[in-house]
Amino acid sequence: MGEPSKAVLITGCSSGIGRAIAERLASGGHRVYATARRPESIADLKEKGCEMLPLDVLDDESMRAAVAHVEEAEGAVGVLVNNAGYGQSGAIEAVPIDAVRRNFETNVFGYLRMAQLVLPGMRRQGWGRIVNMSSVAGRVTMPGSGPYSATKFAIEALSDALRFEVKGFGVRVSIVEPGPIRTHFTATANAGIPDADGAYTDYHAAVARADAEADQSKLLAGDPEDVAKTVEQAITARNPRTRYRVTVPARLLPTMRRVLSDRAFDAFLRTQAPPPGAR
Repeated sequence: MGEPSKAVLITGCSSGIGRAIAERLASGGHRVYATARRPESIADLKEKGCEMLPLDVLDDESMRAAVAHVEEAEGAVGVLVNNAGYGQSGAIEAVPIDAVRRNFETNVFGYLRMAQLVLPGMRRQGWGRIVNMSSVAGRVTMPGSGPYSATKFAIEALSDALRFEVKGFGVRVSIVEPGPIRTHFTATANAGIPDADGAYTDYHAAVARADAEADQSKLLAGDPEDVAKTVEQAITARNPRTRYRVTVPARLLPTMRRVLSDRAFDAFLRTQAPPPGAR
């Protein structure tokens, strides 16, 4: 058997973290296939050394076509970076059920299906890397992030199972858990937060304010390039770690959650956003 394909397929490259990953890996000499629902949104990545493909993680035919294209050109997808994501903030009562479904379709089922599609080629060549973009929200649920955190907790569980199941085939699975990152992702998730009879208006405002402050903090927040560097470490390490945490909150908050009781951690959360209905 010849050298395995190490071609990289990245989902969700139109902005933020996905774009930074594509640029960094291409500049480092990796064969990169950058994808987005609208390929014209990433046309400039061609100048950075990437090949562009349309890929919508809500469309099975689109996912199949992207993987087939890489396999035809390279023999297999050597590295899958599951990065495409969607966020919707808000109190659980207030978030429309269709928005919750879209969160799971994008953040969970999209990741799972992409892994299913690339694994046969990885198994055939006896080598592969899968990097799933999780979040500190996959370890700790912060105010207003219930549905989004649920998807990230699911990614953690799926990744743990997958890591155990595919290691014997030469495939390694890693999770990247960013904390606050200076992108438009959180602002978009918080834009137009729905409400339920005005019961959560003040709560939603406090959540959006706290998120904005964290994302702009020089101490707490990182840049997309920090995540891209971590992804590169995960796909090039001979024995990659199972989890990579990016930013101080991503390292600190899970420890706090583990050490503190539920009541003590709830008391900490009240410093971030007053609970709805509190008098």
